[in-house]
Amino acid sequence: MERSMNFDEILSHIGGFGKFQKSLYVWICLPQILLAFHMLISIFTGAVPPHLCRSTNTTWPLTASSDHPNFNFSLVTSPDSDPGRSCSAPGGIPGTPLAQLNHSTALALSDSHATEGCQGGWEFSKETFHSTVATEWDLVCDHANLNNVGSSIYMFGLLVGAVLFGFLADKYGRRNIILVGLTIQSTCGVGAAFAPNFYVYVFLRFVVGTTISAVIMNAFVLGTEWTGSKHRMLAGIITDYFFGFGYIILAGLAYLIRDWRKLQLAISAPGFLFIFYIWVLPKSARWLMANQRYEEAMDLVRKAALMNGKPLREDIEICQGYKDMVKIEERTKHTVIDLVRTPKMRRSSLIMFYLWFVNVLVYYGLSLNISDFGMSIYLTQLIFGLVEMPARTITLFTLNRSRRISQIAFLAVGGLACLLTVFIPDDLSIIRTILAMVGKFGITASLSIVYVYSAEVFPTVIRQSGIGMGSMCARAGGVLAPIIYLLRGVSKKAPMVLFGLCTLLGAALTLLLPETVHQPLADNIQDVEGSSISEDSEEGNMKPDLYDKCPTRNPDIINGRT
Repeated sequence: MERSMNFDEILSHIGGFGKFQKSLYVWICLPQILLAFHMLISIFTGAVPPHLCRSTNTTWPLTASSDHPNFNFSLVTSPDSDPGRSCSAPGGIPGTPLAQLNHSTALALSDSHATEGCQGGWEFSKETFHSTVATEWDLVCDHANLNNVGSSIYMFGLLVGAVLFGFLADKYGRRNIILVGLTIQSTCGVGAAFAPNFYVYVFLRFVVGTTISAVIMNAFVLGTEWTGSKHRMLAGIITDYFFGFGYIILAGLAYLIRDWRKLQLAISAPGFLFIFYIWVLPKSARWLMANQRYEEAMDLVRKAALMNGKPLREDIEICQGYKDMVKIEERTKHTVIDLVRTPKMRRSSLIMFYLWFVNVLVYYGLSLNISDFGMSIYLTQLIFGLVEMPARTITLFTLNRSRRISQIAFLAVGGLACLLTVFIPDDLSIIRTILAMVGKFGITASLSIVYVYSAEVFPTVIRQSGIGMGSMCARAGGVLAPIIYLLRGVSKKAPMVLFGLCTLLGAALTLLLPETVHQPLADNIQDVEGSSISEDSEEGNMKPDLYDKCPTRNPDIINGRT
């Protein structure tokens, strides 16, 4: 006797997280390490070491050159020093022999003596970096803003990629976009290591940025769509772990490789090893069904069942109601407008977009204070990477209980910690730092959850578009984070107040979202809106619930209790 099931029931029947899914996660997680490299590499390649003008006055001891190899750069880069000393040089002090001047005396004289522009270029300290983008192309003083512009263009690439590859994945499939993204990413990453000038370098980094979104989003969604509801949270958390590992590994690589071109090459070239993904990375069965490729989808399902040791009976097929629903959804051309067309979908979408925005805004906003620790940049990078690990871990224990409450709790922790720093006196810097780390802990955990939550709130037919729009909002938050610190001109406490209030608002809005723990993924907008949306509805043009034609739609099967 033939037995019909919907996809969640079939997935539960063959094993929601068996050997097939575990091997899939190996392929999904490995690229995350390289993605972390690309995301954070500018901390080192774009660093600006202490520097000083080359003066045309050859007798001036403040000229750092081969004639003065032991020049103390700290004299012109200390907090109390005049920043103009790094961007100008004295024109000369007649009658003052070099032998009579030491560095300290020269600094005092330079404050009252005529100066000239850096006509001879700059000398950079090589104590921490042998070379960076800034030292190679003199991105200091009048050209210092170019470095920041380059970083903004890279972040804009992530935003463009979130939109572009989100829509392309819905059309061409998750697997294909991942493969294309990894290829372009590696090619342009290696190309950036050989860039002849700053503008070519920025363009290639922009392209790399677009592929970051392509790989992150689609790898995550591919894992989610193959995983049973009981284990679905692993789709976000496990990949976050590997991103954290990349965070830590980069600190070691940058410490060992102090030349920016060699470091750029070292993080990019390994990406070509992923060529074998052509043979091992599976397609999404859900996406195949959404595109009416049922036989191909069932072949994949049977392969997964066999690998999991739970062969699928030959008489099992996708129920006719599911197929009818897919055909109806196919006739309704889904666009980004569908994210906000119907009432419940609109409310959920707008709240999720805000959560993406505020999580990344505060995450990068807090991370801007790395230099305030006063430690080695390599050690600071390592510590920040290690701090993220417990934040990722704790979500493993909370997500199984509730997606919504977990999101609210960690947002509240992050927001309250940010606000509490406002009331701590400046002389209690240790307490302020601890609160800032608690805030980062909370927002890191919240950011891990929003990936999982988003994939479950958006239905299959617009899931990639929804996550793409969410990622776009997140990138907008990342671009805005450094701008927020301009508010220090109004009040030193303004940024932390804004971070805290925005985060607490996100916690309050999350109360309006549905709970998705141990629930089947919604496949269409009808599943979100319920039976109130009829065939003639002007808002959604949705059809009646066709799942009624699936005789085995059993909650026990869906929730993995068989």
